[in-house]
Amino acid sequence: MHMRETDAWTMPIGAQPDGAGTRFRIWAPRARRVEVLLMGPGDPVAHELAPERDGYFAGHIGGVRPGARYMYRLDGGDPRPDPASRFQPEGVHGPSEVIDPAFAWSDAGWSGLPLEELVVYELHVGAATPAGTFAALIDRLDDIRALGATAIELMPVADFPGGRNWGYDGVSLFAPARAYGRPDDLRRLVDAAHARGLAVILDVVYNHLGPDGNYLREFSPDYFTDRHKTPWGDALNFDGPSSGPVRAFFAANACYWAHEYHLDGLRLDATHAILDDSPTHILAEIAARVKGSLPDGRRFLLIAENENNDPNIVRPPAAGWGLDAVWADDFHHQVRVALTGEQEGYYEDYSGSAADLAATLRQGWFYTGQRSRHLGVARGAPADDLPPPAFVYCIQNHDQVGNRALGDRLNHAVGLDAYRAASALLLLSPHTPLLWMGQEWAATSPFLYFTDHSPELGRLVTEGRRAEFARFSAFSRQEVPDPQAEETFLRSKLRWEERESEPHAGVLRLYRDLLALRRRHPALQARGRDAFQALAIGDAAVALRRHGPHPSDVALALVNLRGRLELDLGRQPATAPPDGRRWSVELSSEDERYGGAGGARLTGELVSFAGPAALLLTAEPA
Repeated sequence: MHMRETDAWTMPIGAQPDGAGTRFRIWAPRARRVEVLLMGPGDPVAHELAPERDGYFAGHIGGVRPGARYMYRLDGGDPRPDPASRFQPEGVHGPSEVIDPAFAWSDAGWSGLPLEELVVYELHVGAATPAGTFAALIDRLDDIRALGATAIELMPVADFPGGRNWGYDGVSLFAPARAYGRPDDLRRLVDAAHARGLAVILDVVYNHLGPDGNYLREFSPDYFTDRHKTPWGDALNFDGPSSGPVRAFFAANACYWAHEYHLDGLRLDATHAILDDSPTHILAEIAARVKGSLPDGRRFLLIAENENNDPNIVRPPAAGWGLDAVWADDFHHQVRVALTGEQEGYYEDYSGSAADLAATLRQGWFYTGQRSRHLGVARGAPADDLPPPAFVYCIQNHDQVGNRALGDRLNHAVGLDAYRAASALLLLSPHTPLLWMGQEWAATSPFLYFTDHSPELGRLVTEGRRAEFARFSAFSRQEVPDPQAEETFLRSKLRWEERESEPHAGVLRLYRDLLALRRRHPALQARGRDAFQALAIGDAAVALRRHGPHPSDVALALVNLRGRLELDLGRQPATAPPDGRRWSVELSSEDERYGGAGGARLTGELVSFAGPAALLLTAEPA
């Protein structure tokens, strides 16, 4: 068995098996008596734990092997699963299982990926394949790698109530969801990804827990605080009295995924809702703890979802939180408005003009302190010191598709010519691109919001979902699919066979070619702020000029999102070819092999677009 230095880390809480038995440790500061109940064919066998400092209880029970099932009982109350359970084989309300963290890894030579090489493929384990399991996903890794992605990002897998969920209702934060397989199935997936040169990033939720199966309050009400409020109720207690063990719990969770599952990074959900007024923000502490626990040379990326456009998130620890990247949704919003004209909800803050889109590309995000009409307050700050890869860009993701009432993808709303053009802009920018599963072939399947709650809670979710969209004109006359219906989930599953037929095969060829160019062309490999220019050319088109290390390493991406356009490239320095060279078409999104109709042309220094299209021009000797 290959063992890496990282395997020396051990969980500070939960059930830790060894050769002689299992050590149990739990935080329950207000309990007088804590017992472990070993579940078997007969009545549970109780073992009392000994109190430790700071409200912890611990004890070693001989003969308890991996596979044993157990629960905790506090002061004679009802049995409860372990908050740090590694697996919940009977669901989030049932007994926890003792899991051996050892695994026969084969990735000893793998050390992760640098941010500059990241091309993220976001997916939902349950909807990505017909079987919807970790094991089934292994069979798709070769396709994802052949596409040109360098990492998969799994939507949250922490166990949740029922058999299907987006994952943001997770309550067993250390337990991979039983609906997707066992812990070793997830480890096999990670090991198989590393064997193919793919990193694995996991979406984790540290801003709230789901409404069903969350027993943290019973172990300690100090897990939560009423000093802060979130959209989901009381906030987690990261800065109040007794917050030390709460902070330790979440830091242990991040370390757990890095060490016991060899993951390469975490995507941190809705970090703007992680409220912490202490001198060191909990995410800064998590970043320091995880990276400090790993050996030299081991890369681990922390990527925040945050709507505040706050550059301190990704500034070094001396000035910020020390995370690596942040989802920058302004790019998505500008592109969406440019393509569809949609301006309800948060889209009212975006014009979709070429000038605003170019500014977004230059700045990383659009809002750098201006007043947001939608929020009614100033939003954002300049981030000129951050490199482009620190901004994660997309033209769709699970939120931007799934939070639409009908789960419709961008390619359902716009023509494929516009879709191909927007795809080229995403992949030819120096920012970190994120692809949503099936995007690369313009999948027909929607991605709907789905749950499997108890009937009473499920009814409330269904009613709330439909009320939420009643005020949107686009959906006011349409029935929002029932999140609780199994059919809603089944409709969201990818149909990989679509890739074999047109027009999907043509879109897939475009994505593969764009990602191959991004990987090998010197001008597209350069990721620094000084290695690109972005400017508006007309009302709905942008020029993106990329520079490599050699003066002749120049590429010019011209992306027209709507309407006709004619352009003389020699009229301004940003679009003119380098001295002694001329432009040549490297790629056209309107090429017939991509399903286009040839509506983009270069004649000398004159470019004409008959409609939405993208051209990538490279400099060759005149």
